[in-house]
Amino acid sequence: MSKVVGIIPARWASSRFPGKALHGVAGKPLIQHVWERCVEADCFDQIVIATDDMRIAEVGFNFGAEVALTAADHPSGTDRIAEVAGKLKKASVILNVQGDEPLVNPPLLRQLARELKDNSTIPIVTAATPISLEQSRSEHVVKVVLDRAGDALYFSRSCIPFRRGISNVQTYKHLGVYGYRRKALLEFVRMLPGALEQAEKLEQLRALENGLRIRVILSETNSIGVDTPEDATEVERLILSRRSG
Repeated sequence: MSKVVGIIPARWASSRFPGKALHGVAGKPLIQHVWERCVEADCFDQIVIATDDMRIAEVGFNFGAEVALTAADHPSGTDRIAEVAGKLKKASVILNVQGDEPLVNPPLLRQLARELKDNSTIPIVTAATPISLEQSRSEHVVKVVLDRAGDALYFSRSCIPFRRGISNVQTYKHLGVYGYRRKALLEFVRMLPGALEQAEKLEQLRALENGLRIRVILSETNSIGVDTPEDATEVERLILSRRSG
């Protein structure tokens, strides 16, 4: 039977928002909201917070999470979760749940895990949501185009597809949550970044450049990542409005 593990990478040294993992949002540290969403998803055999910082680790221990201490020199969250996954010999499916996504949707996590459990030919799965043309113009919004099977053809900060001869084609925003077959994850972090990844600053392009398929689940949910204190304030407003509603 396949073991599904959710790993939440968290670091202290964010350039725009140092210590954001422990920033208080609606009475709880940001990282606790993410962990509780994973628990609510009820699709994991194990949930692990992966961090290189004892302050984050201690807070995680205090609210009941399993925490794995990692090396401090990882270039990305993917490398951090791969260090943990490499030690989890019985895990077959790994979900990378970003530590700054406190509104990540539990049903979407279940769907990503199910896609990998039900289809052994898929190495990586992620998610996307429909957006407007106006939203797609921002370079901070990563777009994805799909083939007929639902696999990613390309990810870009540019507006793709470009509308030259047709106006009613849908644009999709990539949601930064990933599921990996453990073997594919460990293979991925051994690959060298290619020209496309370096040009766009999008590590998922490394998989496509090396022939690893990425299945994309379409979702109506649009999560908000916390990159700044202003983002945290907006997330808190949304959480409190849901509680009162």
